[in-house]
Amino acid sequence: MEKNYKYLSYWEGWISIIVNIFLFGLKYWAGVVTGSIAIIADAWHTLTDSISSIILLIGVKVSSKPADEKHPFGHGRAELIASLIIGVLLAIIAFTFIQQSIEKLKNREAVVFGTFAIVVTIISIVSKEALAQFAIWAGKKTGSTVLKADAWHHRSDAISSVIILVGIFLGKYFWWIDGVLGIIVALLIFYATYEIFLDSINPILGKTPDDNLLKEVNKICQACGATQKEAHHFHIHEYGNHTELTFHIYLPNDISLEEAHIIATKIEDSIREKLNIEATIHMEPLENNRDDLL
Repeated sequence: MEKNYKYLSYWEGWISIIVNIFLFGLKYWAGVVTGSIAIIADAWHTLTDSISSIILLIGVKVSSKPADEKHPFGHGRAELIASLIIGVLLAIIAFTFIQQSIEKLKNREAVVFGTFAIVVTIISIVSKEALAQFAIWAGKKTGSTVLKADAWHHRSDAISSVIILVGIFLGKYFWWIDGVLGIIVALLIFYATYEIFLDSINPILGKTPDDNLLKEVNKICQACGATQKEAHHFHIHEYGNHTELTFHIYLPNDISLEEAHIIATKIEDSIREKLNIEATIHMEPLENNRDDLL
């Protein structure tokens, strides 16, 4: 799993860097030729994709380092930090787009688009959506948050190019279309930033396990010999592609400590095999007579 994660992440990162640098050159050229702030802004948005891909590669390299004495759960959260950096870059770019677009509207600047701008924009849409689909697939395959963040970056660029393409055809009718397009692109990027922050901050702050995971864990517990009474007191800790889960189970009062240990170990092994999660279990007697012992 980890080998597959690194392989796909590196491929996505390097392909993204090469394609985005090429698209940046095309878009910037088209923006300068037409004088379009929306196309130039979109070009810089594309270039930040290359920067985010470099951050992705660094994040993958750091997060794949094995656990050590100072980091007993590995370095997986490095990719969450990388995702946050990508989000910050997106937010800065979006804010700059809004400033430039408002300035253009104030000055009532019109733009005349041509065939070259149309061709470049179509190439950008197809290329960026292809990169987004590949990153989404790789993110699902590996469960990588940073790959999903990079996919959003590609997707936001593709959407902004679609909006610009529509604007190109409307530009001859409305002088303000370029400035408005710049603002719309910026808002789309802000939304992508929100999604990235949400996916990255929640695991860092800590969150409750989802209901589907709890159901699967309870099924495993019952299949391995725990009582029909559901497991409880769940805590989940995510470290990139490594997840730790702790919870309590109920066991019959009359079994030995050795038997209880065997059941708990069986449950932990099953969770590791089926869910790729490292579990730590606290065992409680089915009929808790703790008050009688105090």
